[in-house]
Amino acid sequence: MPKFEQYNIVLKDLPLGTTVKEFVLDDVFFGKIDSPEVQKGNVKATVTIRKKENSFELSFNLNGTILISCNRCLDDMEQAISYKEDLLVKFGNRFSEENDFVIVPEAEGAINIAWFLYEFIVLNIPIKHVHAPGLCNKTMISKLKKHIARSKDDSVDEVDEVDVDDHDEIIEDEFETN
Repeated sequence: MPKFEQYNIVLKDLPLGTTVKEFVLDDVFFGKIDSPEVQKGNVKATVTIRKKENSFELSFNLNGTILISCNRCLDDMEQAISYKEDLLVKFGNRFSEENDFVIVPEAEGAINIAWFLYEFIVLNIPIKHVHAPGLCNKTMISKLKKHIARSKDDSVDEVDEVDVDDHDEIIEDEFETN
């Protein structure tokens, strides 16, 4: 059995109207994807398929959590995922992704949504993802404090009093003054 067979949706066999499919994207799913952004998680994916006369509208609703690295201390942290996306699918001669829709070969009559699910999750990760204040790895934070950038006007005492959660602002201020 191919590793993503359970994510195949046979569109040609669906009746006109609405069909709902549910998937649980767990550690096994993320392990099979084998991509560095997300390795673990537990996300419930509900896919509502509306079969129309000449097309299919797939509505994705993703809710759950994933495990990613904190940008500040590099320890794993949970990131909530809540995302909705629509995808229009049509039949054609060969598979292709156009601007507003996906074309699947009419001879196959099916679409595998595994990679779409993963992409929607990865696109939902904030650019800056850090632990809540006080939850970062203390050892890493103490090392970070030792190497924090200082401007010429800062005294050593001022930098020691800086909260590590302000680290990004200090770095940004340093870049702006140079």
